[in-house]
Amino acid sequence: MTGYPKDTEEYLRQIYRGRPCLITGGLGFIGSNLAHILVKLGAKVTIVDSLIPAYGGNLFNISDIRDKVHINIADVRDPHSMNVLVQGMDFIFNMAGQVSHIDSMIDPTTDLDINCRSQLTILEALRHHNPTARIVFAGTRGQYGRARYLPVDEDHLTIPTDVNGINKVAGELYHLVYQSVYGIPACSIRMTNTYGPRHLMKNSRQGFLAWFVRLAIDGEEISIYGDGSQKRDFVYVDDVVRALVMLLADENTVGQVYNLGSMEPVSVRQIAEMVIEIAGSGSLRLIAWPEDKKAIEIGDYYSSYEKIKRDLAWKPTIDLREGLERTVSYYKEHKEHYW
Repeated sequence: MTGYPKDTEEYLRQIYRGRPCLITGGLGFIGSNLAHILVKLGAKVTIVDSLIPAYGGNLFNISDIRDKVHINIADVRDPHSMNVLVQGMDFIFNMAGQVSHIDSMIDPTTDLDINCRSQLTILEALRHHNPTARIVFAGTRGQYGRARYLPVDEDHLTIPTDVNGINKVAGELYHLVYQSVYGIPACSIRMTNTYGPRHLMKNSRQGFLAWFVRLAIDGEEISIYGDGSQKRDFVYVDDVVRALVMLLADENTVGQVYNLGSMEPVSVRQIAEMVIEIAGSGSLRLIAWPEDKKAIEIGDYYSSYEKIKRDLAWKPTIDLREGLERTVSYYKEHKEHYW
């Protein structure tokens, strides 16, 4: 026992100080932000990333902590690499994955390879070489598909509308099966729309909000499908990585699945208008739905985070306007590293 409340930085520092942590996909958006908080907490951080251009890995993401982390360029699908990399680790943040819904429909076998086979590679490495390491799987709200009720809680059916969601369901279940059968202390977090610094900005494949930010900063037109009334929840990346470190700091989360969620859902049109206002440039246009995107559109969606609030006292702390102001400011300053 540390003597500190579980939602404080002091508590987390007591847990992580000097402890070896592995982040798969650690040069990507969430993984690199996670590396920053773990370094701040005094952890010994190892990053593994394939640096495949399409998936968002960017060495600039960790440029300010480069001398405080160890980087291993490897693919999580490679069992030889993972068998070595998991050894000696106390905590594993399994963030590597293919996250584009559209790409999963265009190239489903690659999505299967990255979001399923690689998960088994990691879990088999743990089973044989480090079965006591705590691991958290990076799940997604896309596992639920279209909402049967709102807000969506962890008991909601998982009926994805695309291949990515199906493979994420499978990836999560692999972790839970290896927990129940082999005793590997695994849990899963189902993240909703995460935004903030260090995101892939070269295209719109990994999330529309980041693309809205780029278009607005460049003074270009943001196109919204339909009337833009569909509601979403957005969680700033600092709140997301805080939830991740809180999850693995608590042994009671083993075998559990948790949603994240925002303070208040907003419509896609509202978010676009806010981005344009904060950037001071850009414009908005409503267009008809493309058939490929309409087929996998889920309508209104926002999550309940009551379970993680109850168990860990986590809640979002950065409201949408503040988060967008930080995001726009970051990319205006570092545009050349992301465009």
